[in-house]
Amino acid sequence: MGGVPDPKLKPSHSHHKDDEYLNCVITKRVALFESIKAQQIAHRQSISGDPIKITLPDGTVKEGKKWATTPLDIAKGISKGLASNALISQVNGVPWDMSRPLEGDCELKLFTFDSDEGRDTFWHSSAHILGQALEMEYGCKLCIGPCTTRGEGFYYDAFYGELGLNEDHFKGIESGALKAVGEKQPFERIEVSRNQALQMFSENSFKVEIIKDLPEDKTITVYRCGPLVDLCRGPHIPNTSFVKAFACLKRVSNFQASSAYWRGNKDRESLQRVYGISYPDLKRLKEYIARIEEAKKYDHRLLGVKQELFFCHPLSPGSWFFLPHGGRIYNKLMDFIKAQYRERGYHEVFSPTMYNMQLWETSGHASNYKENMFVFEVEKQEFGLKPMNCPGHCLMFEHRVRSYRGDGFAELPLRLADFGVLHRNEASGALTGLTRVRRFQQDDAHIFCRESQIKDEVMGVLDFINYAYNIFGFTYELKLSTRPEKYLGDIETWEKAEAALAEALNQSGKPWEINEGDGAFYGPKIDISVSDALSRKFQCATLQLDFQLPTRFDLSYSAEDEAKRERPVMIHRAILGSVERMFAILLEHYKGKWPFWLSPRQAIVCPVSEKSQPYALKVRDQIHQAGYYVDVDTSDRKIQKKVREAQLAQYNYILVVGEEEANTEQIDGREGY
Repeated sequence: MGGVPDPKLKPSHSHHKDDEYLNCVITKRVALFESIKAQQIAHRQSISGDPIKITLPDGTVKEGKKWATTPLDIAKGISKGLASNALISQVNGVPWDMSRPLEGDCELKLFTFDSDEGRDTFWHSSAHILGQALEMEYGCKLCIGPCTTRGEGFYYDAFYGELGLNEDHFKGIESGALKAVGEKQPFERIEVSRNQALQMFSENSFKVEIIKDLPEDKTITVYRCGPLVDLCRGPHIPNTSFVKAFACLKRVSNFQASSAYWRGNKDRESLQRVYGISYPDLKRLKEYIARIEEAKKYDHRLLGVKQELFFCHPLSPGSWFFLPHGGRIYNKLMDFIKAQYRERGYHEVFSPTMYNMQLWETSGHASNYKENMFVFEVEKQEFGLKPMNCPGHCLMFEHRVRSYRGDGFAELPLRLADFGVLHRNEASGALTGLTRVRRFQQDDAHIFCRESQIKDEVMGVLDFINYAYNIFGFTYELKLSTRPEKYLGDIETWEKAEAALAEALNQSGKPWEINEGDGAFYGPKIDISVSDALSRKFQCATLQLDFQLPTRFDLSYSAEDEAKRERPVMIHRAILGSVERMFAILLEHYKGKWPFWLSPRQAIVCPVSEKSQPYALKVRDQIHQAGYYVDVDTSDRKIQKKVREAQLAQYNYILVVGEEEANTEQIDGREGY
């Protein structure tokens, strides 16, 4: 491959593709893929045939042959409809292609588009279809193409040299994708050695870098669909024809997003990201696009300015100014949580904003998170603004000897809550309204408890989440994420913790699912995703067990035997998450029409004429003294105009007073919306 163009060059919109180069690369990759595939098929055929038992979720046992029977074969044996709709399977909890032969006795689950597993796989495979269209149309160097973390579509990052994509390119991209769909290209999988992978992708420096960074013992897999041969761990849908509807959503240019730089590093090559969405039918695509168009009308960045709630200034990017009315909502959200803290036995604490980097070295953040911190020098020592509260709370726990019992009362569990200001060094291109910021507060709390107390504490947090989200009008889903492949601690402790979480989830009365192997390396967690009025999913609340930080900080408490010290378990939890992000979600969820308890404009008094103004001011003062947010319109506008302006300003109640109301000391009240 020739030299890489200067990543700082401004992209042009001209379209030049090196067809000779592209044809050479594709021919080489496909030939290598087919050669390796043929060898692996021959090998499987030579060792296949032994009978195996496949156990389905309902306990049914199917017979099969080792290295020959596939999940698709089992689906066909159950029903034609299932075989036509099953997108992906799990074999002993491991995601598995429908066409991949089973390797022994196993437990098998099948998933359609209606499941999270099915949707994620569908959109991941759609990213490969998008990548194929991009590579064939523009000869770009593909980088990564996953489904999005919010579970709505997918994207592909690629290097285009001096070519700058814009929405004028979308039709061509979509045409290329639909061509791949029409060809019913199968997704085929092979395993390759490190040297084979490096040979296959030698012309793409980005893929080469990914390969070289993989652990030496990592199984490397490659997938093919049509002319696209891509480095990928999979799994994928059976073939491209399952994607009946496909659309490009938007382009994030190389000067607008951190992820538009290779590996999020602004000093590396500039990439461009194309987002897409796909569905198994056109009806669902149309419904999705309609929801997106509806959501645009209620973008919090537009409503926030319109309602004079907040703004951002270029002199402090990513740190928002909350105006008086925005401050009212911000404080209401915090007061709402604080009132529950008193009811639920939390202790609000205040911790420093900046720490010597030694703290972050102890916690492990210095080696894993430093690039996301604001770091500076104070008297020749390195300090950092805190991006989270947990290490500081560990210092609070360890500053004196703790006992499981305390002085005549139970000291554990200890629930520390902190609304301290946090700072994270997000790249400028990643900043997005209030949802991705550099300065924020969150309803952060950490519970230090004994292992025997985990279940009760988790139940308490789940009840807190349910209480808050019911008031907000959210629906939500719960998933238990279990021990990942790489984890800290011993299996026995993990299993006890997972059992405690499962028991708490069962007793919560809410439906929940297992998310195998997706826990944090330091402990299992419960993932909570909320759905707003526009059917969009967000992850706000956090509930994670942590065995690592108490060990790193050598935390302990006195057990029943005073001479014996035991290690506490730490539970990270948040209900709102970032207050700024929850503010944005609620503003869009309510479509700008705040419920009365949260509204910054609860009432306005509108006098009909100048004669009734003294009474209007008296009514305003009485309502204000009762603790509500109330204004009065003393302008000389007609009453109809005053009422209309109050409605547009989203006041919850409009109180009209004229001479008759003044004489009888009454009001003519009406709802603002």
